[in-house]
Amino acid sequence: MADRVLSQQEIENVFRSVKPKSAAEETAQRAQPYDFRRPDRIAKDQLRAMHMIHETFARSIGSSLSAFLRAYVAVNLVSVEQLSVAEFSRSLPTPTCLLNLSMQGFDNNALMELNPSILFPVLELILGGSNAIPTKIEREMTEIERAILDGMFRILIKDLKDAWRMVPAALEFRIEGYETDPQLLQILSPNEAVVAISIEIRIGDKAGMLNIGIPSIIIKMLGQRMDQHAVRRTDLTEIEHQRIMRLLRPAAVRVDVRLSGPTLSVRDLLNLQVDDVLSFDYPVHRPMNVTFNGRLKYQAQIVATGRKRAVELNEMVLVDD
Repeated sequence: MADRVLSQQEIENVFRSVKPKSAAEETAQRAQPYDFRRPDRIAKDQLRAMHMIHETFARSIGSSLSAFLRAYVAVNLVSVEQLSVAEFSRSLPTPTCLLNLSMQGFDNNALMELNPSILFPVLELILGGSNAIPTKIEREMTEIERAILDGMFRILIKDLKDAWRMVPAALEFRIEGYETDPQLLQILSPNEAVVAISIEIRIGDKAGMLNIGIPSIIIKMLGQRMDQHAVRRTDLTEIEHQRIMRLLRPAAVRVDVRLSGPTLSVRDLLNLQVDDVLSFDYPVHRPMNVTFNGRLKYQAQIVATGRKRAVELNEMVLVDD
């Protein structure tokens, strides 16, 4: 029994091990690190709104560049995140094509960067060639090449302005200058926060990135107008409607007209022989179903046109999706 008796020192050690932590220790555990170099952190709702805006921008430039280059261009929004200007610059290749964009009504400038890995295939297409460039080109663009690509730059800026019309206070972007080395374009402080938007552009087997950096302070100044609930889609203009219809008209649609006959058991189907006659028992005046790409759209009647049979559309069928 004497071995089971705890000494005073052992008892104090036990209570010391379960002693509650002090208020200072609990506060230290709850504290979160704060980077004073980035005071312009924006809310998650505003980041989601930025994501919606630039998803619209990506879809728009996909159709615009396809029409401009007469080639299929796939565009995907990769990421929307907040970085410092230094981190954003380090993520860009050198040399590259960096556009300095002014924003009407604000003192700060935005940045737009296009990788050479996609610019030179675009240049090849504009000049009448194919995008099958055998080697990867890593050099600065010449003044002549930049002038040739100016039309594409204008398309990108126009689509970017149109996408920002979803926000009540639209931003007006304008090209102020060009640069090839991100480290030389000192229009923003290295510690200043920017919202970095990364978009992948793919033409055939060639792909490159389009990167946009917008100062976070601009997003904060827009306030509640950048809230996700404030983002709204604008009605299509007549020109946009005509462009969409011009792209849709050449599309092929499969049209089927079917006579819905009786059911047949598998036993009878297996017993069918050559010269057997199947009775559809389909009245002449019963309307037939007309499907477009497998979806029922119209009711029709059989008619004759010359020596051929045809169907005359009678009425549209409203089918719930």
